[in-house]
Amino acid sequence: MRAALAEADAAAGAGEIPVGALVLSPDGTVLGRGHNEREATGDPTAHAEVLALRRAAAAAGEWRLTGCTLVVTLEPCTMCAGAAVQSRVDRVVYGARDAKGGAAGSLWDVLRDRRLNHRPEVVEGVLAEECAAPLTAFFRTG
Repeated sequence: MRAALAEADAAAGAGEIPVGALVLSPDGTVLGRGHNEREATGDPTAHAEVLALRRAAAAAGEWRLTGCTLVVTLEPCTMCAGAAVQSRVDRVVYGARDAKGGAAGSLWDVLRDRRLNHRPEVVEGVLAEECAAPLTAFFRTG
């Protein structure tokens, strides 16, 4: 999670909402990293999770990220939760809950929806306060 927090710091430094993510291989190696880049790229899908998943798939040489873990500082939104399901990651670990847009248990629960063919394990609240702090600061000053 600390590496994801470093990505969130990079996002904040670039004027982006401070969210960071990474994808770990089954052996714990970082396959992909990302932080929000919507402002920089003008791409509405340039969320930290989507970018980390894209980069991990490129590094792995395939879209199926079976055995991998997505680590993110903020509970994924519906788009990012859907991307996690589609990529077949085994688990999603996140820090801060997102009561306004979270799709891993707060507002929706896309990751554990029994109607879907893949449901990754969800681990929530890892370094939650440390993950929430940059977001609170960003929105307080923004």
